[in-house]
Amino acid sequence: MPLNDLVAPQAVIPALKVNNKKQALQELAERAADLTGRTEREILEVLMQRERLGSTAIGNGIAIPHGKLPRLERLFGLFARLDRPIDFEALDGQPVDLIFLLLAPESAGADHLKALARVARMLREPEITRMLRDSQDREALYAVLAMPPPVA
Repeated sequence: MPLNDLVAPQAVIPALKVNNKKQALQELAERAADLTGRTEREILEVLMQRERLGSTAIGNGIAIPHGKLPRLERLFGLFARLDRPIDFEALDGQPVDLIFLLLAPESAGADHLKALARVARMLREPEITRMLRDSQDREALYAVLAMPPPVA
């Protein structure tokens, strides 16, 4: 299943310039706040709370920070390709350069987990991550995210 039902074209950042994990989460929270109508502080708090449980970096340069927000109306995704890789405390020790932020309504339950699994599955595809790393602009990145995942 493609990810374009989770992420809108305006929620794609082609070259986010950050120096560390905290700064990345702050920038993502700020962009998500603009698009969701929630406050940056509220989003950042949820993301930081989740990161305290353990890094959301899944390996191979990919992180999927996520959390649930009260009064959020639907699942919301935001994708960022970093200008340069940063340390995200990944278990494999690899720096992160692709980040997919996922926010869910508090009541989302299994939908939140299904969306997380879909994002992780798609971003674990070597061909998809290669295309995301090679894409230079928002339109090209969005086109990759909108692709159906390869059939196994």
